[in-house]
Amino acid sequence: MRLRKLEEKDAPLMLEWMHDDSVVHFLQTNFAAKDIDDCKTFINIAKNETENLHLAIVDDNDEYMGTVSLKDIHKNSAEFAITIRKCAMGKGYSSFGMSEIIREGFSRGLKCIYWCVAPENCRAVRFYDKNGYHRCKAPDNLENYTKSQIDHYFWYEIKNRR
Repeated sequence: MRLRKLEEKDAPLMLEWMHDDSVVHFLQTNFAAKDIDDCKTFINIAKNETENLHLAIVDDNDEYMGTVSLKDIHKNSAEFAITIRKCAMGKGYSSFGMSEIIREGFSRGLKCIYWCVAPENCRAVRFYDKNGYHRCKAPDNLENYTKSQIDHYFWYEIKNRR
């Protein structure tokens, strides 16, 4: 497995997880309303973004398994996000994608990477806790979240120790 830039050929498999309620049930975005053109647009925008880094997690045959991201990259921090196709769950793609994107973020000089998860998303909470990620308070100045969301979600962070 490896990370690579998103490619247009990933769009159908991206749409697969977007329309799988067992994958997106606890996520903020209404992915069920997305179509193949939305996926292609996202992929094309991702190629030139500087405030966000979206990469494909692929298997040894270059088949798309999910997307891992650093969003709202600022001088010292970014928000982590990951989504994995159901067929890839439990096979190490999440752990691999997460560790690699964190390594990439820290190699770019980030000091802190943070993320949140709905407490009801037991699968994700178990994954983060099992992998030793520590809960924290929400970062300051979150523009993409309401106060209610900030108060409701579990927040995690990892700091660059260099």
